[in-house]
Amino acid sequence: MLRPLLPSFLSVVALTPVIVQPTDVLTATVTPIAPRQGDTLQVKIQSSAETPPQVRFGPREVPVFAIGAGQYRALIPTTPLLKPGGYLLTVQGTTQERRIPIEVARRSFPVQRIWLPPGKSNLGTDLEFDRVAEFKALVTPELFWNGPLRRPAPGRISTVYGVRRYYNGVFAEDYFHRGLDYADATGTPVRAPAAGRVALVGYEQQGFEVHGNTVGIDHGQGIASILIHLNRINVREGQFVQAGEVIGTVGNTGASTGPHLHWGFYVLGESVDPTPWLQGGLN
Repeated sequence: MLRPLLPSFLSVVALTPVIVQPTDVLTATVTPIAPRQGDTLQVKIQSSAETPPQVRFGPREVPVFAIGAGQYRALIPTTPLLKPGGYLLTVQGTTQERRIPIEVARRSFPVQRIWLPPGKSNLGTDLEFDRVAEFKALVTPELFWNGPLRRPAPGRISTVYGVRRYYNGVFAEDYFHRGLDYADATGTPVRAPAAGRVALVGYEQQGFEVHGNTVGIDHGQGIASILIHLNRINVREGQFVQAGEVIGTVGNTGASTGPHLHWGFYVLGESVDPTPWLQGGLN
């Protein structure tokens, strides 16, 4: 009774299709290949999946932005306070994952001793610190910058990025110099390092006791410049500026010991060394 049914059963099995889940193509490259404290890591990703990949640096998830068809970029900041050593970079696609070990090398930073005059050692207002913190936390999806950044002032660099400091004889444990200082005469034009939207304008008379007259430019996708101690400000909040456009002049406002421009450069709210961005930018 069962023998006649056997060929029919085998036919059904033979004709049943095998469904294979497609595998997305996922590649990732990281530069620089030998990062040091203060560098910005650039992760460029190619993926054939319909949804963007996810990127983690250690436990931290970082935003990913599309830069072309099937192409994405993530930027990862490092600072002098990041412990040197090995970290795991994870790129997660729809069906694949890439795990890339990253070794961040120690970098030697100079030490400086700063003496602030009476009345300038405990400056700062809640309004100032809150507004600056909100500005640095901006991560807008638009991309305004492109290629190498420009020097914001022509003078010599008087203080490099990452300097550790003693203020009035007391070592500042969590402090490092978050930017570059340019020594210039009061009134020297200050230019936008890259295109962007002016997202912060603050004045010493409004309570910006530390930063002095301040301009913050949102370059897009978590990249920002803050230019402080200005004498005059030529722009307003919400205004779009082009790279090289004059946004103000060098001054000596706020917690400053002489006329100069301080340029702070931030990636995802973390201060990074702008020097590599001046030399080559990102592609």
